[in-house]
Amino acid sequence: MRGWWQDLTDLVLPADCAGCGAPRTELCPRCRTALGGAAPRRVRPVPEPPGLPVVHAAAPYAAEVRALLLAHKERGALALAGALGAALAGAVRVGLGPGGPGGARTGRRGSRSVLLVPVPSARWAVRARGHDPVRRMALAAAGELRRTGTPARVAAVLRQRRAVADQAALDARQRLENLAGALEVTAGGERLLAGGRVVVVDDLMTTGASLAEAARALQEAVVSRRNGGTAVYEAVTREGRGEQRMGARTERENWVHGAPEIVAPHVIGETLRAAVVAAPRDSFEINRN
Repeated sequence: MRGWWQDLTDLVLPADCAGCGAPRTELCPRCRTALGGAAPRRVRPVPEPPGLPVVHAAAPYAAEVRALLLAHKERGALALAGALGAALAGAVRVGLGPGGPGGARTGRRGSRSVLLVPVPSARWAVRARGHDPVRRMALAAAGELRRTGTPARVAAVLRQRRAVADQAALDARQRLENLAGALEVTAGGERLLAGGRVVVVDDLMTTGASLAEAARALQEAVVSRRNGGTAVYEAVTREGRGEQRMGARTERENWVHGAPEIVAPHVIGETLRAAVVAAPRDSFEINRN
């Protein structure tokens, strides 16, 4: 009901720009340019959590972009979903590369669909906000991708299987520990992942812990299905380079320690990717070979 009412008031009441406060416009040209005026780029946090997929972001998380994301997420500025979704779609498109991973050409007969998997919000947060901001942006991004010739759909197959603490005051290591094993794929969700190019999507990447945990849950579900229901959970700490395994049996080692590039293993057809609207400015500036 709150989301329906917000949609209605957005249509009939004048609004100021959510990014800079310019009068009588939901999103002024300057803030629209800040959000999607530059080409999306690869982003990598420091330290980079093990299992983090290759991530692309549309814009640095600063100034107007930060205000836009907060307005959409926390203040119910639902009319921003289209512009935020378009920016997210651009990050998805760049992350897939020309024709997408594996050389699949988009927009042509027989091309495989892009599956956008949103990082789930806690149920209490969705209730408090009256909407799920990441899922809303993912739906807008899928629509933008289809409009521009890329078959795409949203596969909301992730859910929280236990409560997690508020991440705001946690450092990178604490966020990894807080989220370790917190997500799972819904019953039957692993079947939706077959045959598509999978991209985990979120509004913001800071430490990368949420995206890494989402990737782990997706990979584990697919491996479990291939192994007849046997799940293996591997958590790796950068400091100790140690492993913890919980499950009926140990699978072949998939983590690469000390390598300059840490990517999700190839168990969902091809390398899992991730895309976000924004990331810290310094994560854009890292250039490691």
